[in-house]
Amino acid sequence: MNTPFLSKSAESDRSGPDAPSGNGRCDDASSALSILVIDDNPRIAESLAIAIDLAGHRLDVAQGPEEGFSRLAAKRYDAILLDLNYAVGRTDGAEGLAMLDRLLADDPGACIIVITAHSGIRLAVAAMQAGARDFVMKPWRNAELIAKIEVAAHRRAIPRDHLATAGDTVEPARLLGDSPAIGRVRDLIRRVGPTMAGVVVTGPSGAGRSLIAAAIHAASSAAGRPMQRIDIRDPLAWERLDTAERGTSWLLRHPDRLDEIGQSRLLDRLRPDDRYIAVADDPAAIAPALVRRIAAVEIAAPALAERREDVPLLARHFARVAAERHGLPTPRFTPAAEALLATAHWPDEARGLAAAIERALLLGEQGVIEAALLAPPIAQNPAPAASRASFDLDESERAMIEAALARHHHNVTQAAQALGLSRGALYRRMARHGL
Repeated sequence: MNTPFLSKSAESDRSGPDAPSGNGRCDDASSALSILVIDDNPRIAESLAIAIDLAGHRLDVAQGPEEGFSRLAAKRYDAILLDLNYAVGRTDGAEGLAMLDRLLADDPGACIIVITAHSGIRLAVAAMQAGARDFVMKPWRNAELIAKIEVAAHRRAIPRDHLATAGDTVEPARLLGDSPAIGRVRDLIRRVGPTMAGVVVTGPSGAGRSLIAAAIHAASSAAGRPMQRIDIRDPLAWERLDTAERGTSWLLRHPDRLDEIGQSRLLDRLRPDDRYIAVADDPAAIAPALVRRIAAVEIAAPALAERREDVPLLARHFARVAAERHGLPTPRFTPAAEALLATAHWPDEARGLAAAIERALLLGEQGVIEAALLAPPIAQNPAPAASRASFDLDESERAMIEAALARHHHNVTQAAQALGLSRGALYRRMARHGL
């Protein structure tokens, strides 16, 4: 973040024992840390940006818990600076402590430093007891802040035996959403992740089965090493089962597609000190002997229909990730688009939703995603099937009208404004669709 001014505290902290090198940055570029601050106060973020940039580190800013989880689902950070209060008038720290608990449950090795006011020492102590590495009090001296971040980030919480080797990358594995359905999945992962139990992940394709498998691995003692992935349908990939390092975690895709003999051969290849997590469409098709080894526990990825309250949050996450990938500003959704998100059916589940969001981002204008861009494209059918294409269009229009009415509690005036229609035009369309 570029900032046009430098505070007095930043100027004074440029000299002294904890100051950066003479050029204002760390001497060793490879020691630069990637830091995320989760704080809804832009002045706090601005002050942090000055200090962290001068120290040669990199800072990303999330303006609240939702954006914080979104960024953490897309990227790993060496340290997280976490404010403890977000809602207006709240000072009890409950929001921040709840977020701290979820962050550490998802990643026990996360380096979290909480930010609190001088009057919040009790909250800082509670956060440290809950697993935070350190705390900083507002206002802070920049040199002291940087020193705390660097010490905390380099104090490893995972034993060195389990750390990734140089050049390895371990993808983030955070499940986004606050619905009861995804909450139950998180609870199961926290129970079985630290064990060596075989787990089979089921549910509809596109609902995040591989992400759940990665989250199980992230909760294990081997979390610092990448999980190896094999499609069991490819016989050439089986050799890797014998040659990998002992203690490896494996993601086995589609063992249910093997016949009885193939499953028996797979069981003979599995090593006792490796961890196996399977992804399967039909767990009942896995032989009992193989079930005991790779599918002792089943975790079902919930369909979007079971977690509709998570869809808008997921859509904003997919929009932010896609915008960053394409070098575009993060878009905003029109009210009609938000209403459609909550009610529409998304083929291919979360994966299909992500594709629809990316398409709408690329086709939209002025950083706005409209409902019409989110509707699935109508297939170009031959002339005899024109009536079918018209039917699909009518269904899309009906779905958008229903979504807008639901969003605005059946206030026709507000729904018409969201759809860009007059009241009369909306009434005519409602009559045509029997609404």
